[in-house]
Amino acid sequence: MLLYHVDYLCAGVLLLMLFTMACAGYAYHVNARRAADDVKKRDYPPGAIFLAPFTFPIFIALSISIFIMRVLVYGVFLILFTIALLVIRKPFLLRWLEKTVTYIGNKLLEANTLLIKLFLRPGMDNPPST
Repeated sequence: MLLYHVDYLCAGVLLLMLFTMACAGYAYHVNARRAADDVKKRDYPPGAIFLAPFTFPIFIALSISIFIMRVLVYGVFLILFTIALLVIRKPFLLRWLEKTVTYIGNKLLEANTLLIKLFLRPGMDNPPST
């Protein structure tokens, strides 16, 4: 019973392998036709085309597992945030958030001001002598 549809499974896997190899081959062909001084041109080995059918399922499995982990972390965050809103009634969280945002903003403004003084207007602080 388990091997009843094995021929369809093999045909589907073969089609998927051919599709991934065709995509990788076409991308290799497009990359090879680019000019040598093109920024998007990469140096791909031709053997990378034949590895595509083996790496594609691994990338799909990894992306699905990362998606599931993100969903779980988001769900836990929603539950904990709701509990925190119901249990913690004092606004100390907002005060702490305001202090943190102000601290980060001040550091960014100081760094940007220093960069502007160093690179954009190096001679503005010292007027030219006559």
